[in-house]
Amino acid sequence: MGAPSGRQEVMGMTTNDLTKPTPAAEGTTEPVVQLKGVGKLYGNVRALEGIDLDVRPGQVTCVLGDNGAGKSTLIKIISGLHQHDEGEYVVDGKPVRLHNPREALNLGIATVYQDLATVPLMPVWRNFFLGSELTRGPWPIRRLDIERMKETTQTELSAMGIHLDNLEQPIGTLSGGQRQSVAIARAVYFGARVLILDEPTAALGVKQSGVVLKYIAAARERGLGVIFITHNPHHAYMVGDHFSVLRLGALELNAARDDVSLEELTNHMAGGTELAALKHELAQVRGVDVEELPEVVNSPST
Repeated sequence: MGAPSGRQEVMGMTTNDLTKPTPAAEGTTEPVVQLKGVGKLYGNVRALEGIDLDVRPGQVTCVLGDNGAGKSTLIKIISGLHQHDEGEYVVDGKPVRLHNPREALNLGIATVYQDLATVPLMPVWRNFFLGSELTRGPWPIRRLDIERMKETTQTELSAMGIHLDNLEQPIGTLSGGQRQSVAIARAVYFGARVLILDEPTAALGVKQSGVVLKYIAAARERGLGVIFITHNPHHAYMVGDHFSVLRLGALELNAARDDVSLEELTNHMAGGTELAALKHELAQVRGVDVEELPEVVNSPST
């Protein structure tokens, strides 16, 4: 698939740029992807129940949750790896049932996993076109069009504000943030309309996390709908337009940015309801001064 037209260079972004609202974030466009009451069962184990999610162009939808909350199952359903058992999965207003990731890619839904699906010893440009190499010449003696792949890689990375000194260097020598940004640019080039990012900042330091957040904001500016999977509310709040917090397979919170503060979001991630109950129980225990414990913030429900 060819690259989408109308690219806009995004360079020199600051922290303030990350939180800048976009027209799409104001709810002026229809969702590309919708989940309506989606549930998933693995035998007698209910992994997801009643999940509602809207992903709009030019908007970052943050899905947060602790380990075991259901984030991985949600990714697998949206990316076509697993099928949902309940509810509706809607793309462009039409219910779909995806059978594999290729069907999701054909609909413009791309997933960037934590392992990035790269070959560390291969050059950056080879990884950019990995599995979709450009060729030239007549069949059956077609050969790789190396120059065109290098030029395209350089152009696409620059359009996302990514500047590498040497495309011949093994991608394994790049920092974690740089590898994530290359994977994002690759997905954009190959026609992604919805980009799912699986914990892209989980194993990164502060500086490299900032690099990734910058390119998430750049993808939003390019008009993509981004699903940012994370367990870090601070990272989510820097770039997010809408927040969905999962707990034990159900929605704990489903709120727009204007309706929730960072403190409230953090409280939901920390299990505010459970902490409030625990604080009440501790009040019955002799020797525990609950007045010295931090207050639990009352925040909006789903």
